[in-house]
Amino acid sequence: MSRIGLFFGSDEGNTEGVAYRIQRRLGEDVVDVLDIADVTQLEFADYDLIILGIPTWDFGQIQSDWEEFWGDISEVDFSGKTVALFGLGDQFGYGDYFLDAMGMLHDVIVAAGARIIGHWPTEGYDFDASKAEIPAAGKFVGLALDEDQQEELTRQRLDRWCEQIHLQFDLTTPLITVDD
Repeated sequence: MSRIGLFFGSDEGNTEGVAYRIQRRLGEDVVDVLDIADVTQLEFADYDLIILGIPTWDFGQIQSDWEEFWGDISEVDFSGKTVALFGLGDQFGYGDYFLDAMGMLHDVIVAAGARIIGHWPTEGYDFDASKAEIPAAGKFVGLALDEDQQEELTRQRLDRWCEQIHLQFDLTTPLITVDD
């Protein structure tokens, strides 16, 4: 069975916390969680199934560890790799830039050959603009989480999204029900 490489960047711990919540649902024996601050391009070669987690900072900025890795991520060959994305943002405080970093990361890896799964509906969010929104599709390029304004919805969203990517990754291991 293929293992999943889950790469995240996190300054305040929210994105890291979500990464481990995803790992618990899909299985600790299935998902390797890696901090983008501690990896090189070579680690991506070990995985054909990848999850990338990135928060958006302030006015559409990339999280600091991802920003330092940005030149490297654009050099990774994602051909033959299936990738799901999740992003964190504040839709009310920064509604003009909601999840922009996830949208920018999406564009970089698609240009490098990635096949994207895990699109997520925009319904239930209140934002003005997002680089992560797929135009006219009513979807984001990945799971959208707002730990600042809608933290109470995170568990339900994680459950639904993990079920979705479990199917799309064609995993044979059972999905794990967690109470977090």
